[in-house]
Amino acid sequence: MGIVRQVGRQLGRATAITVIAGAVGGIALLAAEVLAARTRRYARPDLTLGMRTSVGPASAPALRLVLLGDSSALGVGVDRVTDTVGGRLAELLAGGAERDGRRIEVSSVAVSGSRAEDLATQVARALVGDRPDVAVILVGANDALRPHRPRRSAAHLGGAVRRLRDAEVAVVVGTCPDLGAVRAFAPPLRQIVGLIGRGVANAQLDEVRAAGGIPVDLARQVGPVFRADAGTLCHDGFHPSADGYRVWAHALYPATAEAAGVTSR
Repeated sequence: MGIVRQVGRQLGRATAITVIAGAVGGIALLAAEVLAARTRRYARPDLTLGMRTSVGPASAPALRLVLLGDSSALGVGVDRVTDTVGGRLAELLAGGAERDGRRIEVSSVAVSGSRAEDLATQVARALVGDRPDVAVILVGANDALRPHRPRRSAAHLGGAVRRLRDAEVAVVVGTCPDLGAVRAFAPPLRQIVGLIGRGVANAQLDEVRAAGGIPVDLARQVGPVFRADAGTLCHDGFHPSADGYRVWAHALYPATAEAAGVTSR
């Protein structure tokens, strides 16, 4: 029995050492992946790309659409306004608006790298001058990548939605996208960030509804497309490509058309 106990203790120590070594190795792997993700070269905002365009007769009454949020609302990853989410939405909205005798004016006050807590300044900018009819907010990825409590982040988003609704602006929010589809991050970092992003999106859904906005769960609606098709991301493996923004626009379109009072086609 003494030999059995001794062998058992040795096996126990070996198991503990293996577990600890595995944990240390896993932490080291994650640390290396985080460093690689931080030092990776990402697409940068194109300052020559003014996110403002108009679709329809110049003499027709305008339906004003404004985008707020992070780099995805700005169009980082493409080099033409028509390839951004806003440009794509303007094209999709144009058919129904033209039947109503209106044109679509789309602009953006988004800032690359923004989190939900940065939306207050963007809302103020959006409400200067002619009031927009519809605001589309795309935010959440940076909140997931620089983690804070999801509910706190979502509360900032809810506050922005309420301010816009108080100004009689209809609001559509594309919640945090599926970060598990981002190829700029290697596994297992990709899966971990994906789970964090899902938590951010869930918190956003509740806050947006409570604030009177219309949420669109981008991760659930288009995440599978991004996971299956690498072409939905631009060269940096993080920001959407022209095809990716087109997919997002089609997901956002029904809610945006409803908010704008445009017949969905």
